[in-house]
Amino acid sequence: MLKRLILMLTILLMLPVSAARADEYTDTLNLFRNAGESGSLLHSAYGYAVFPKIGKGGVGIGGAHGKGRVYEKGKYIGDTSMTQVTVGLQLGGQVYSELILFEDEQALKEFTNGNFEFGADANAIAITAAAGAKTGTTGTSTNVSGGKKDAKTTGAYRKGMAIFTVAKGGLMYEASVGGQKFSYTPR
Repeated sequence: MLKRLILMLTILLMLPVSAARADEYTDTLNLFRNAGESGSLLHSAYGYAVFPKIGKGGVGIGGAHGKGRVYEKGKYIGDTSMTQVTVGLQLGGQVYSELILFEDEQALKEFTNGNFEFGADANAIAITAAAGAKTGTTGTSTNVSGGKKDAKTTGAYRKGMAIFTVAKGGLMYEASVGGQKFSYTPR
């Protein structure tokens, strides 16, 4: 039963996340640029990592995966991938975009020095049309955001990093525990 569940989850996670086209990165960055505080922080950030599509799903045991790019002072410097495994009450699937901002060179180096992990206590600002709501990598989730022009949020750096997400589609119910783990490959 557990093996079948893990296989089903793996297939589910592979389906919604395909290799992102170059214009998907531009479109995703523009969405975050036009969403209140994420836009002003993005403008002044030393660097950032952008994930156009992260697929997330779960039935008891869950996970998420997505590929992104890392930029330093606006210059593309490498690729990154995010993996998350969660355990707890959860059901459904979701696709979202994520932006991680680095306040300074030290925060960027911390992210790009090998494998980096956000603990379960890291918080992301979920950008929605109705209001900015905090969600953690612990699994509290957002549903579908409103139109791209309606996205608004407020946020700030914590330990040199700020994380923003915007749901693209799907529905996920969960009360689970898990952190996000990132790998980085220089260009």
